[in-house]
Amino acid sequence: MIRLSLADIAEAVGGRLHRADGSELVTGSVEFDSREVGTGGLFVAVPGERVDGHDFAARAVAGGAVGVLAAREVDAPAVIVPPVAGADGSGAMALAGDADGSGAAVLAALGALARAVVDRLPDLTVVGVTGSSGKTSTKDLIAQLLEPLGPVVAPPGSFNNELGHPWTALRTDERTRHLVLEKSARGMGHIAHLCEIAPPRIGAVLNVGHAHVGEFGSQEDIARAKGELVEALPADGVAVLNADDPLVAAMAERTAARVVLVGESPNAQVRAVDVEVDELARPTFTLVTEQGSARVALPLFGEHQVANALTAAAIALELGATVEQVAERLGGVRRVSARRMEVGETADGVTVVNDAYNANPESVRAALKTLAAMTRGRPGRGWAVLGAMAELGESEAEAHDEIGRLVVRLNIDKLVVVGEQAGVMHQAASLEGSWGEESVLVPDVDAAVALLRAELRSGDVVLTKASNSVGLWRVADALLDGDRNGGVA
Repeated sequence: MIRLSLADIAEAVGGRLHRADGSELVTGSVEFDSREVGTGGLFVAVPGERVDGHDFAARAVAGGAVGVLAAREVDAPAVIVPPVAGADGSGAMALAGDADGSGAAVLAALGALARAVVDRLPDLTVVGVTGSSGKTSTKDLIAQLLEPLGPVVAPPGSFNNELGHPWTALRTDERTRHLVLEKSARGMGHIAHLCEIAPPRIGAVLNVGHAHVGEFGSQEDIARAKGELVEALPADGVAVLNADDPLVAAMAERTAARVVLVGESPNAQVRAVDVEVDELARPTFTLVTEQGSARVALPLFGEHQVANALTAAAIALELGATVEQVAERLGGVRRVSARRMEVGETADGVTVVNDAYNANPESVRAALKTLAAMTRGRPGRGWAVLGAMAELGESEAEAHDEIGRLVVRLNIDKLVVVGEQAGVMHQAASLEGSWGEESVLVPDVDAAVALLRAELRSGDVVLTKASNSVGLWRVADALLDGDRNGGVA
């Protein structure tokens, strides 16, 4: 973060000084975990379900923090933030366990501080990314493509909400040229709020799927929420939209910014042609742009990565990269965030694809197609280890049914369904393929691990995919750990 005094911070958030004269200078990072605060840092006292950050204020200062951003007086130098009018622990800035609204007040202040910092950096370009799936992978690609163009700040993993967003923005300083932010939404107005914290000049919408349809009610409502990103762009900004998704392409009418379409559609200005995948489902394609074309070989797994790469390419081109630079950079990208098409191999020669960070119908379909491609023409068997997809509302049963049938249609050899909530997948696969032992329903992760350890053989490929709450990444970890005697750690 740029250097700010506690007086500067109090002014930015509309707070008051406590046990401080205001001259105290914050020279380190802003942290909400007292264990992470270093010398010169600012500790943000966030109340939670289990612990309240206010209780750790003195410890944070003893560990080197200059002061604390707090909703009430603490035993340490602090900026006490004002309450949020009408805050009751619900709404856009809600935190679990925030009954008195103090969490909302701290988050509002953190957002205001981030905005003050971003406003002091005139050479900073903010890039926002949203979509129903692929946000984190695309954010990682964008950050890697922009690195040669100047210092980049991007969040770790899926740090994309009212806490992670300002925390990431506060990592910027006078040297930073690009701030890449992933934007999630649990309701209308959430993305608009995130855009107020760090106003984007470039915004990309990847897709509109069924993730969170149980909360929004329909895909059309999800599209309205995701489109808040392009509505926030200035007239001299750029909206990068997926030409292959009609709900996304239609957002061109909702922005004053210049629109760049990406995809495999002929009307896309940045498009992929001649897409191929190798025996490990790594895609190769020709990147076609108005500035020229180049062949790209992605070292990532899954054909769905092509769309992510096109979005990243379009943004890099807008910010000054050449087509040749983009193609070369894409050929050397690495997977950054964990549990997203993370491929490993056991000592016994079993390939394990850990894509278990989260799941929705669109991302599961993409993962299954990747599994099918990885096993096509190989002697080993393909195992789909799937769990429930959450937050689908009334479409939950239908969505799980479709996935179960897709497993059969893709000629995947084995399906292991974990948990009764996903049992419809097992039933659908059994009906679609008149399967016997090809599909198995097991009660939990431990049972899945035991089954796989007994049945896997060299050359097999195992995919784990489910909503994060199911914890199917533990299956992948257990297999790769090679512990043949234990359960799941």
